[in-house]
Amino acid sequence: MAAHRSGPLKQQNKAHKGGRDRGRLAPKTLSKKVRKDLSRVDQRHRASQLRKQKKEAVLAEKRQLGSKDGPPHQVLVVPLHDRISLPEAFRLLQDRDTGTVHLNERGSTHSFMLLCPRLKHRWFFTSARPGDLHTVLDMAKVADTILFLLDPLEGWDSTGDYCLSCLFAQGLPTYTLAVQGISSLPLKKQVDARKKLSKAAEKHFPEDKLLLLDTQQEAGMLLRQLANQKQRHRDRCAYLFAHAADFVPSEENDLMGTLKISGYVRGQALNVNSVLHIIGHGDFQVKQIDAPVDPFPLNPRVIRTSKDSGTAMEICSADAVADMEEDLKVLMKADPDRQASLQTEVIPDPMEGEQTWPTEEYSKVVKKVPKGTSSYQAEWILDEDGESGGEGDEYDDTEHDNFMEEESQDEGNEEEEEEECETMTIGESVRDDLYDEKVDEEAEEKMLEKYKQERLEEMFPDEVDTHRDVAARIRFQKYRGLKSFRTSPWDPKENLPQDYAWIFQFQNFINTRRRIFTEIEEEVEGAEVGWYVTLHVSEVPFSVVEHFKRGTPLIAFLLLPHEQKMSVLNMVVSRHPGNTEPVKAKEDLIFHCGFRRFRASPLFSQHTAADKHKFQRFLTADTALVTVYAPITSPASVLLFKQNSNGMHSLIATGHLLSVDPDRMVIKRGVLSGHPFKIFTKTAVACYMFFNREDVLWFKPVELRTKWGRRGHIKEPLGTHGHMKCSFDGKLKFQDTVLMNLYKRVPEPVPWVKSEISSTVPEMDMK
Repeated sequence: MAAHRSGPLKQQNKAHKGGRDRGRLAPKTLSKKVRKDLSRVDQRHRASQLRKQKKEAVLAEKRQLGSKDGPPHQVLVVPLHDRISLPEAFRLLQDRDTGTVHLNERGSTHSFMLLCPRLKHRWFFTSARPGDLHTVLDMAKVADTILFLLDPLEGWDSTGDYCLSCLFAQGLPTYTLAVQGISSLPLKKQVDARKKLSKAAEKHFPEDKLLLLDTQQEAGMLLRQLANQKQRHRDRCAYLFAHAADFVPSEENDLMGTLKISGYVRGQALNVNSVLHIIGHGDFQVKQIDAPVDPFPLNPRVIRTSKDSGTAMEICSADAVADMEEDLKVLMKADPDRQASLQTEVIPDPMEGEQTWPTEEYSKVVKKVPKGTSSYQAEWILDEDGESGGEGDEYDDTEHDNFMEEESQDEGNEEEEEEECETMTIGESVRDDLYDEKVDEEAEEKMLEKYKQERLEEMFPDEVDTHRDVAARIRFQKYRGLKSFRTSPWDPKENLPQDYAWIFQFQNFINTRRRIFTEIEEEVEGAEVGWYVTLHVSEVPFSVVEHFKRGTPLIAFLLLPHEQKMSVLNMVVSRHPGNTEPVKAKEDLIFHCGFRRFRASPLFSQHTAADKHKFQRFLTADTALVTVYAPITSPASVLLFKQNSNGMHSLIATGHLLSVDPDRMVIKRGVLSGHPFKIFTKTAVACYMFFNREDVLWFKPVELRTKWGRRGHIKEPLGTHGHMKCSFDGKLKFQDTVLMNLYKRVPEPVPWVKSEISSTVPEMDMK
């Protein structure tokens, strides 16, 4: 057998040329070599040291919570059923044998402090009913643990189930399940009730144990479970739950003044120069931080009297409050040079040379064209049309902005007449007076109209009609044609709305976010976590204290850099399965974005990886992207609520914040349709798309397509009634429809209304 010999075409690899650096190693290669040179024993020792350091850091954080040096362990008690007795649960937890109890009741919010020196732990219990959903969501953001109270027979009712869905969408901290009232059942039914309840709880709480809360012994076991439970670390900023608040009015105005908030620092160190956000009220500046005596010490101070050294006196919370003035110490004051500004908008410079943002002078062109026409669209205008097009400059396009409503107006009237005819044929015996009295006819008509528009949008997506009384070149003067929606270029800085001149923009949002989080971890300046401090917040309205006195919790978050500024937020949301009502774009909605609450009118678009994203007129059932003007926020969960006609708020979508990017282009598509009534092989005569010759010439450069996949273009107009001769890449069918796609960018220029982005939401029960 002959041996194999390589042929003349064998690959010859070039030898490596080291040059002057021959024999030297790069720093990365050198470090890898040193790492490889470590013995196996040294590698194991190094890995064990890293694990030990991480474990010690976690244990130190866990031991600090509820200890004498850390903030009290804040527990939010949420009863999930109407039959749950919250006072009875608090009575069992307020065991005088376990520790010292300090009651604190303000209006409808019940809370108390439990100090247990034996367990070396202190708890701060608060409560909120599931019906008051805004309060539950706000308090869940600052709670260390949520204690859910379940009913032994049903577990939770419809209101409790709805509250759970909102809490899971927002993100839960550590939680514990407790059953109240199972001992009141017969002995034979207690075991069956626990098995049935455990099986039902697996839906929301898989692999979680159910604790009992009927006796003092069970309450003690529950406290030990709360103290030893693993905590979820989720703190990116400093925050404070107010235990006390005082208002000092200013000399100029009694309704504005300085608010003194007292509470424990949580999360991160609290810097006096940062902006403070009070949930539901807005952003404010802190001018001073004081360090009063802790009113709830785990180990009270003991003072020996001079006359009798054997007698001692413990300073309780009342004594601490009395000595607060003399022991008051000012920790830090705000530095005017380093204090963060409350500026939320950019002040545009009209003399800026680069003209990054559009101005009134920027929209002027030399050629005489209809108002709002871009430079790209101006190339379509013929010379004779440019001389005679002055009459269209005064036309206001805002009257036809919502063309879907105009399109379905005539058809909606005919359908309403048919509905009325059918209603009159029903006999009077079927009509229920008691039922009809509860029906809001006006709300029913509005909802019916929304369902009709949503149905039309599903059947004929983006299709619009050309009105005979308005020329198409005027009606769609802000639109343009694209060869390909995916690949055709579109400058994100072109024809921006005037509102964009007032907002902030990041050069790279992800890099800025990473840098800020790194600085927060390294920064140690400010009031440490666990300190009891008093914040002096300036320029606060008196209404904040009124809400606090009525029982509304006062929660303050320290904003990260740039979080007080306005920009364009993009959020990825999914439709909540429990809500099927149509939600239209630019409809007023209520947002829970991180620790902020605000009202806004968002835009909906498709969530894709392209550089252009198609606008959606309704919130679809699948994943969508929401674009809205709002303050800059770090990555957080998002909840969208809609206010119904009866005043209740319903959850419509949940998701998370994707980015802060004003350059993300949301493109609205308008589809003009025509009918081919004469077909000659690959040529056809189409009508009913336009109604005059000038419109055909205006849109001649735009490509045509059909519903059955043909592509073509306009060759020439025929006559003066809008008929046009078109050529396609194949033969058309008489059942086919000729379409023309037009595009424009949204949001359109709208007045900048600050009230729409207010962080105040009306207080009302939620269902």
